[in-house]
Parts: sequence; C-alpha cells; structure tokens
Amino acid sequence: MFTELSTRNILLIWALFFLICFGLGYPTLNRYDPAKLPGSSDAQAYGNIVTGAKVPPVDISHRVLVPWVARPFYWLARGRVGSWNPVLFAMLVANSVFTASTAAAIVVIGLQCGLSYVTSLVGAMLFLFNFAIPNMNLAAYVDSGEAFFLAMITWSLLAGRWFLLPIWAIPGSLSKETFAPFAVTFSVIWWLTDRPFRAARLIWILGLVFFAFGTVWLALSATRGSSFGPLDFAAEMNRYSEVGFIKALLRCVTAREFWYVFVWLLPLGLLGLNRIDRSWSLATAATSILALLFGAYNDALGNTARALFNIAAPLLSLAASVQLTGLTRQSAPPHP
Repeated sequence: MFTELSTRNILLIWALFFLICFGLGYPTLNRYDPAKLPGSSDAQAYGNIVTGAKVPPVDISHRVLVPWVARPFYWLARGRVGSWNPVLFAMLVANSVFTASTAAAIVVIGLQCGLSYVTSLVGAMLFLFNFAIPNMNLAAYVDSGEAFFLAMITWSLLAGRWFLLPIWAIPGSLSKETFAPFAVTFSVIWWLTDRPFRAARLIWILGLVFFAFGTVWLALSATRGSSFGPLDFAAEMNRYSEVGFIKALLRCVTAREFWYVFVWLLPLGLLGLNRIDRSWSLATAATSILALLFGAYNDALGNTARALFNIAAPLLSLAASVQLTGLTRQSAPPHP
C-alpha cells in the first residue's frame, strides 16, 4: 500500500487530471457561452475581470483570484485560438488548474487517511465525474478556487500542519468570500473533536480567522470604493424574506441542481464513512449545515449545491470509493 507519492508521480497525476478537466469543460469553447445563458450574469462579470474591463461593484466583483489566474492565459490566447472565445479559454484553463489540483489533493488526502492508492485514485475520479465539475466548477465560474483551498485546509489538518491554515486564508478568500466562514467553521469543529485535543492549535485557527475575514474585508472595500465588511455583505445578501426562511431552505434542497450533484454521491459516500477520519466527517457535516443556512438566507436555490459540493465532495468521493472498491474485494473468487 502506498503511504505517499513522489513529486514526480503527483505531477503526472495532476497532468492527467488537467487534461480530463479541459475535456470536460470543452463545451464552453465550442458549444455554448455561459455568459449568455439566462441567470448567468456572474460569468460575464468574471470575464470582465479577466480582460481588465471596468466591473460594477456588484456582489461578485471581489472574487478575483480565478479571473486573475486566467488573465495571463487570456493575453496569450488573444488572436491565437481561432473560433474559441479567448476569455472562456482562459477561464477554462484556470478552472482546470484548480480542479485538477483538487483531484490530486484528494489522492494525497486518501493516502493520508490510510486508504490504498487505487481507492484514493478512484475517489479523485468520482470527484471529477460528478455533475458539478463540468456544469459548475469548469463553466467559467470561480467555485474551483474555493474547492481547492478547502481541500488544502483538509490536507493540512490531516497532516498535522495547522500552521498552514493562515496561508490558505488569503487566496481562498479571494476565490470566494464564503471560503472564510466555511474554512473557520471546518477548522474549529475539527480542532474540538480531534484527539488528543491540543489547545495550542487555537493560535493557527485565530490566524485563519484574521487573514480570511481580513482579506474579505479588504477585497470588498476595494471593489465598493469604501469600507465594506463581511457583515455589510451578509446584510446585502439577505433575500429569504420574500418567501420565508423555511421555504427558502426547502427550495435549496429540492432544487434539481442539488439532486444532480448528490443523487449518487451522498448515499454511496455515507455507506463508506466508517473508514474516514471522524473529525473530518464531523467538520464536513457542520460546515455543510452552515452552507445550507447561508443558502436559505440568500434564497440561493440550486446555487447552494455549489457550496455543498466544494465542502463535502472530497470526503464523500473518497468514502464512496471505499464502498465501491470494497465491493470488488467481496465479490472476488477465492484463490485456488
């Protein structure tokens, strides 16, 4: 059984995952334009950040990391990619980089949990083949960045490298503002449930809080032109009052996007959870509940599935892989 992968092997796996991601996201180049679909104004705003065009101070203009990563690919692509839209090409490359990195991290995380290389690799493949990857994380949005840095939070906690938490805080929060409360909740629950309990690790969580929410505040203030903090943003996102909180919550979990993402991932993942670190499972559950509450507060409908996938997909993908690879062992004929 593998316990770790060499840097060379990680790079080889990452290159494979990147090519898979680029293929999964190809329809944005030659089949449809996400920015022109009804209700997809976000993709247009991210495209404006890529090109450097003036972006109105709307509720997404501070999510700059993925568009910034895409920008050099846009410069290289202008006039060189034929019929492809250079902005969408650049966003696909950037999203493929982050999504492939998340899949590679899942392999490493699986090995860190004591799973076999095959089980860890299948878990990464299940992650990539989910509905959310081509339709959300590779579709000219920025969810791939949040997913990657949440995966790095998981790896850091599993590996006992809590000192890395403040480092992931800045790029994670520049990917999407929800990274800050998700990462903090995830880390706090993990810290409280981990054994043996180590009080000294609180210092790294406080660093995560400071840098994550500080980054969100700076990004919001820079795009709004005045001091604008996370609480101001939260008040702006209050949209459930039109239908009521409970109905908004039900609208999130009954949306078709929720079921497209979790219809097979959730049941298979739950069946294999017994092989996964308990602190990871509890942290994922608590953070997922927070994401559902945010979705109801914002009356986010199917968009809530994006956040839930970013939080829970690594855990559920590996747990589902445990269940599926276990079936092969159970059905294998006895050796003569």
